[in-house]
Amino acid sequence: MSASNHRHRATCLRGALLATLACALAACVTSETRPMPKVNPVQATTQIPEAELLDVGVHVFDANIPAAIKDDEEALAKKRIYPEVRSAEAGYLPGLLRATLESSGQWGAVRVVPDKAVVDVSVTGRILESTGAHLALVINVTDSTGRVWIRDKEYQGEADLGSYKTEASLEARDPFQNVYSEIANDMLAARTALTSAARRDIRRVASLRFAQEFAPAATGGYLATDGQGITRVVRLPADDDPVMERIERIRERDLAVIDTVSSYYANFGDKIESSYGNFRRVSQQEIEKEDRARASARTRTLLGAAAVLGSVLIPNQCSSGDYTCRNVQSAARTAGAVGGVAGIMSGIKKYSEAKVHAEALKELADTFRAEVTPQVVEVEGRTLKLTGTADEQYREWRELLHQIYLEDTGGTAAATPVATGPAPTPAPVSRNE
Repeated sequence: MSASNHRHRATCLRGALLATLACALAACVTSETRPMPKVNPVQATTQIPEAELLDVGVHVFDANIPAAIKDDEEALAKKRIYPEVRSAEAGYLPGLLRATLESSGQWGAVRVVPDKAVVDVSVTGRILESTGAHLALVINVTDSTGRVWIRDKEYQGEADLGSYKTEASLEARDPFQNVYSEIANDMLAARTALTSAARRDIRRVASLRFAQEFAPAATGGYLATDGQGITRVVRLPADDDPVMERIERIRERDLAVIDTVSSYYANFGDKIESSYGNFRRVSQQEIEKEDRARASARTRTLLGAAAVLGSVLIPNQCSSGDYTCRNVQSAARTAGAVGGVAGIMSGIKKYSEAKVHAEALKELADTFRAEVTPQVVEVEGRTLKLTGTADEQYREWRELLHQIYLEDTGGTAAATPVATGPAPTPAPVSRNE
């Protein structure tokens, strides 16, 4: 082989190595942002009969902080879980679902409720992932009869980046509104699949279940549960039943407290909406930068290593007496090695940048924590601390309701416990609404 051919081959090898190095150093990540299709809750187009207008209780979500690492801040941060933020989200996100359901006009009263509240339709949720870039929830929906509408269904979505553009756009539409709309539309589909009679029974059963808590002896024969776990109405009380009249007054008080609890969560949501929205927006940006930095780091490190390896493995194409060819070949190896090391060092630098962005995200969470301190409200002369103890406070309130009922009835009406044993066979309902 001639010296010119040797030089040409060496030059080609050097050019290939330099091109590889250029690609490694560029490590460009391009993405095209397109408007995300919007999913909206289906709106009611006709008036729903009062007897079929179901009330919905959205329970505070399970924050789902892994017990195995709940005290390990570093491990939690790697999963992008910040306990104080996640705990705040457990109360904030149900409010967004409540607002979505309410906006559709398909339901009666929609509230964020404590665990023990008796409602027509109950919604529970667990947070799988919640960052500024991605939201994943597991949702369950059941009605007062025990019928399951939605069982352990996962709803997830990427953030609509259009919501992050300005403060106004963030206030106008939540970045994950599509997720809440999908849940609302699935709930509507489940309700639509029920007969008119089944929807009416849901309301009756909720009312009678509440009554059984206070006057089990007087109302024990009204409901029965079948083999499938579905509770049905066996018979209804008389229109002028004095026990039911008292319990109805008690329930009005209970609903007033639940309304207060729900309005608290609404106020809590209003208070943190701006700071939480900004937290999620910057969180999304930091996550994007971190992911890009990590991807770039991997690319630069791998290609840098490949360049070094390639320079070492360049075959000896020169004859023993062709010093010009040997010099060119040596220069190509040196360029590849130097460029490869530079690529590796650049990759290490990018990994450091990713760590900086992760730390910035943690600092954002720390800032947000300071704005979600526990709140205290007064309800009928009783102080409720509505954070993680809201359910306990509500249970205390229910005990007070029992005391009020006992005082009204002379302490005897609720003394008999609910009978246990096989459920009676359901009989036709004696009175229709």
